[in-house]
Amino acid sequence: MNFPSELKYTKDHEWVRVSGNEAFIGITDFAQRELGDIVYIDINSVGSEVSKDEVFGTVEAVKTVSDLFMPVTATVLELNGDLNDNPELVNSDPYGKGWMVKVSLTDATEVDGLLNADDYKALVGA
Repeated sequence: MNFPSELKYTKDHEWVRVSGNEAFIGITDFAQRELGDIVYIDINSVGSEVSKDEVFGTVEAVKTVSDLFMPVTATVLELNGDLNDNPELVNSDPYGKGWMVKVSLTDATEVDGLLNADDYKALVGA
């Protein structure tokens, strides 16, 4: 499994890549492996501010549907449109082409409370 050190992680298996006051968010390699083949991503929160730990969408795999939890309070600026036709990008490239949303951070200091790669790796027992 892959745990990029430049990312921050949540106990709910989302990752965050911060760039200034904006961030990209997706699910981790561990999460996509646990879910299996992803067939649909449902995110309807563009333009909305979503509070930390609130649901911002769902990811549907062949056998289950899982909620996506916002790692930090942020306004959703953009969805990854490539996932509409190719949701399997989350399986093949969870930290790259499989990103889910781009957000504007409400309070960038919330990122400091997230897990680093080593802490996340310990959490999932890798």
